[in-house]
Amino acid sequence: MGSTIFAVFLPLALALVMFGLGLTLTVDDFARVLRYPKAAVIALVCQMVLLPAICLGLVYLFRLEGALAVGMMLLVAAPGGPSANLFSHIAGGNVALNITLTAINSVLAVFTLPLVVSLAYTLFMEQDAAIGLRPDKFVQVFAIVLVPAAIGMWVHRRFTAWADRMRKNVKIVSAVVLLLVVVAAVGREFDTLTENIGKLATISLVLSTLSFVIGYTVPRLFLVDADQAIASAMEIGIHNGALAIAVASTVLHNSAMAVPPAVYGVLMNIPAAIAAYLLARRVRGARPAELAST
Repeated sequence: MGSTIFAVFLPLALALVMFGLGLTLTVDDFARVLRYPKAAVIALVCQMVLLPAICLGLVYLFRLEGALAVGMMLLVAAPGGPSANLFSHIAGGNVALNITLTAINSVLAVFTLPLVVSLAYTLFMEQDAAIGLRPDKFVQVFAIVLVPAAIGMWVHRRFTAWADRMRKNVKIVSAVVLLLVVVAAVGREFDTLTENIGKLATISLVLSTLSFVIGYTVPRLFLVDADQAIASAMEIGIHNGALAIAVASTVLHNSAMAVPPAVYGVLMNIPAAIAAYLLARRVRGARPAELAST
């Protein structure tokens, strides 16, 4: 009975989160990438190529195995989380770029997430190596990621005033839903969590910290503006843990794989808050110098 409730509740919960994301998106958010092409491309390469490679190295370093290793790779393949915009705003980032990156990442994740999962299965669960490439998996990921978001975008376009009024409420509900999803995932695999909490907590904090550092410093090395680099850092460091948990539990049917995303979903807020504070101070410190130079 509990498994049935979880199997029904989890997709509905994720659908609400993605619907809420859709309420904040317009077609212009996708087109806006043309205004920030360099920043967007660098952020996407960091998130989809560099970060999975780093995560894979950490998985080997901390000797995660089997479902936990796949779960960690699943988490790093998930697009930016709903709170990325909030942390970016606090840090003085370009929130418009955050919205654009989240929109594009959510679309690309339909294709990249199953590929990353397939690689993880090949490396850590060899008996099911082809599962990530099965066409039905692409369809399921498409259904739980893009369909609710597309409906939210349609509602925003058709009933703009209502969508604008509901946006704040939906964000609050989504935050509560995310918390419930994490609690539910941990509750189902509490023994797995307690047996591996040290490894999972450490790798989550290290990965999250590296994500924020890489997300900010790599764009800055390519002379991307500071506010855009901050947006990149928040997008890369904050992942949609609810999506990773939903894919693990309802698409891959392995609740143990949901434990790493659940741990990361909680602990990532610590480096995120520190990064937001430090970057906000950096931005405030830089502005007087900019004003003086003008």
